[in-house]
Amino acid sequence: MVIAASKPTLVVETESGDYLAQASATGERLVDSISQVVRGKRAEIACVIAALAAEGHVLIEDVPGTAKTVLARALAQSVEGVTVARIQCTPDLQPTDITGLSIYNQKTRDFEFRPGPIFSNVVLVDEINRAMPKTQSALLEAMAERQVSVDGVTRPLPEPFLLIATHNPIEHEGTFPLPEAQLDRFLMRTSLGYPDHETELRILDEQRGEHPLRALHPVVQVGALLDLQRAIRHVYVDELLQRWIVSLVQSTRELEFVELGASVRGSLALDRAARAWALLDGRDHVIPEDVERLFGPVIAHRLLFSPSFIATTANLGRDEALGHFWQCCLDQAPRPQ
Repeated sequence: MVIAASKPTLVVETESGDYLAQASATGERLVDSISQVVRGKRAEIACVIAALAAEGHVLIEDVPGTAKTVLARALAQSVEGVTVARIQCTPDLQPTDITGLSIYNQKTRDFEFRPGPIFSNVVLVDEINRAMPKTQSALLEAMAERQVSVDGVTRPLPEPFLLIATHNPIEHEGTFPLPEAQLDRFLMRTSLGYPDHETELRILDEQRGEHPLRALHPVVQVGALLDLQRAIRHVYVDELLQRWIVSLVQSTRELEFVELGASVRGSLALDRAARAWALLDGRDHVIPEDVERLFGPVIAHRLLFSPSFIATTANLGRDEALGHFWQCCLDQAPRPQ
């Protein structure tokens, strides 16, 4: 396959000038702001902002102490006019603790709805695998349809809405694995990892006094964030690239060591994520490198691998195992030139 060399120039007229350029600048300011607090993880931060731009949600799977919570708080503090909520998952957490419930008001002699923390713009669900399955399921409608149904009444969630969930992969006692249906609701799964030596020294120096979060101020308004989400619809994806995205996702259904491949939701997610990544990179079009960069974070958590593949790659690191999986998909659906 050959991609046409000439790419159409998108012209989106607004009163304030170049719509796409402004949206790209918004994303860049957010990444710069969060990078002041979460040091040495610019690419990972860009993934989270790309998910926000694509109106998706993020699962951060990492060991404790890698700034997962700090990232979510820094994002919320960087946007003026958004609300943020944190849900600390425990085995006794109930669905109504997330969605809210109706309480009888003796003065009005009627039930009134008390919204839960899910009615926020940025919601951090900490250690999501510690919540029981019925509590985890309370998040499904909110993540997929951006609404909550309580007592037969459907209530929309505020815009923008981003859910960041953290998952501790090293502790299994008192935890409940996330079902495939819920994993499929996350646009991306990523990890932050430990900082390098020099970055960790810098963190020690910066946190000698107060935490850098205290000095973080908003850099964009909520309206600019909504414009960023609307702007990715105008990012151009060549038809050959769209065909490649679909072929890559379909290849996951044909590999012998994959028991459950990615669904159409995976194709949609990869397309939107690639558009968002291109916009954050200052481009009005998607290139093959965008798809390659995001294929693992967007697709890998939607799959169910066979026990033989898990056993074979047990001694490999996660990145190496995903690299082998990517190469197998690439053999089935070669990259367009």
